[in-house]
Amino acid sequence: MLARCANGFGGVALAAMLADKSNGAAPAALNVLAQRPSHETPKARAVIFLYMDGGPSQVDTFDPKPRLTADDGKPFGLKMEATQFNNNGSTLGSPWTFKQYGQSGIPVSSLFPHVAQCVDDLAIVRSMTSSFSEHTNANYFLHTGSGLQGRPSMGAWAGYGLGSENADLPGFIVLNGGLIPPGGLDCFNSGFLPASYQGSVFKTGPYPVANVIPTESKPGQQDAKLALMRKLDQGFVGRIGKLDQIESAISNYELAYRMQSAVPELMSLAGESEATKRLYGVDSSNHHTSTFAQQCLLARRLVERGVRFIELTCPAAGGDRWDQHSNLKDGHEKNSMAVDQPIAGLLRDLKGRGLLDSTLVVWGGEFGRTPFAQGRNGRDHNPFGFTMWLAGGGVKGGTIFGATDDYGYKAVVDKTTIHDLHATMLHLLGINHERLTFRFSGRDIRLTDVYGEVIKDILI
Repeated sequence: MLARCANGFGGVALAAMLADKSNGAAPAALNVLAQRPSHETPKARAVIFLYMDGGPSQVDTFDPKPRLTADDGKPFGLKMEATQFNNNGSTLGSPWTFKQYGQSGIPVSSLFPHVAQCVDDLAIVRSMTSSFSEHTNANYFLHTGSGLQGRPSMGAWAGYGLGSENADLPGFIVLNGGLIPPGGLDCFNSGFLPASYQGSVFKTGPYPVANVIPTESKPGQQDAKLALMRKLDQGFVGRIGKLDQIESAISNYELAYRMQSAVPELMSLAGESEATKRLYGVDSSNHHTSTFAQQCLLARRLVERGVRFIELTCPAAGGDRWDQHSNLKDGHEKNSMAVDQPIAGLLRDLKGRGLLDSTLVVWGGEFGRTPFAQGRNGRDHNPFGFTMWLAGGGVKGGTIFGATDDYGYKAVVDKTTIHDLHATMLHLLGINHERLTFRFSGRDIRLTDVYGEVIKDILI
C-alpha cells in the first residue's frame, strides 16, 4: 500500500489533502505545480506574452527609417539576403507616419495610436534577431529556444521553475484568439518536461475548455467515476511503477475537476465595470478588436488569480496574420486595429491596479519584415533585425535598446537574440537561466541552450 501511494495517485491525493487549510501545509515535492522558490529576488511574478503571429514589420511600427521614405521605389541599397521567398522588389517606404510620444519622446507609428500613449512604460528592443526565416522553425525557436520540434515552451519552463500560485487553474494558459501559429500546439508543449507543465489552450466563449461542464445527472455520480479511475490508476501504477504520462494524467484529471468551478467564474465578465470593458474595447463594433479585448481582459484576470504564464494569440484579422507578403497596408491596418486598443487597455488597467510592476508584458512576433518590397506592395520575412518590446515587471520604461541600419534591415548596434530575450524573461521572474535545467538524453538541457545574456540595459 505504501509503495503504491508513493508511486501513484496516493501522493497526489495526499498533496491535495494536506494543502487544505484544515490539514496544514503540504510539502511542495508532492504537488508538481506547487510554488517553488526562485533563485533570485523576482521583479515579476507572472508573464503575459502578446504573440503577434506572422511577424509585424519593424519599420512600420516601432523603428522609423527616414531613409526608406527618401529611397521609396529605388533599387535597394544593401545586399539582399535569402529568406523564405525571394520575389524581391524595390525599396518600400512606410505607408504610415511616426510621431514622438510621452516624456521619453519615443516615435511610434500611426498604426498604434493607443499603445503610443503608453510608450513611457515600454522598453523597445530594436535589435532582435532570429536564426530562422520560415514560420514553423522560427515559431519553435521563439517559443522553445530551439528551431526543432519537441522542446518545452518557455511557459512550461516557467512553470517547471516556479510552479503556480493557483491550484485550480493551469500554470500556463494560451488564450486562443482564433489562430494557432505554424508549428501547431507544439509551440506550447512541455516537451521532455512533465506533461503537467504544457500549455492549456482556452478558446473564446463562456466554456473555453472541452468537458469542463459536469454531464452527470445524478448527485455523486461524478465522484463515483473519479473514485473508480483512482482505483484503476493506483493498480496500474502499482504494477509498472512511476510513469510521467500516468502521473500527469492523474494530476490533470484532478485539476480538471477543480476547474469546473474555477473556469466559469474566470470567464464571466459580469463583475467588470462598463468603464473597464470600454477601456479594453470589449464593446467594439470590430469583431476582431472585441475578441482580442476579451483575451486581454482575461489575461489580467488570470494574473490576479496567480497564473504564471499567459500567452495570447491573434485573431484572424489581417487575412494571414501579420504575414503580409502582399497588401501590406490593408493587412497591417486590420491587425493593428484588432490589437492596439486592447493592448493599451491591458497596460493601463494593470498599472491602475498596481499589477504592472509585478507583471512582465512582452510583445512581438517570430521575426520582422524586409525594408524592400516583395512583389509590389508586400514585405518578406526578415530575421536579421526586428523589434520586440517589454513592459512592467522590472523593465525600465521609456527605453530604446539596440538599433538596425538606416534601412531597418539588419541589427547593427547591440545585436540581441531570442536566447537573450528568454534569459531576460527568466531573470525578471527570479530564475537564473543557467541553473534552470532538466536532465534529458544524457545532458542537462535549459531553455537558453548554452547561450543567452540578460539584457541589463532595459532593466530597472
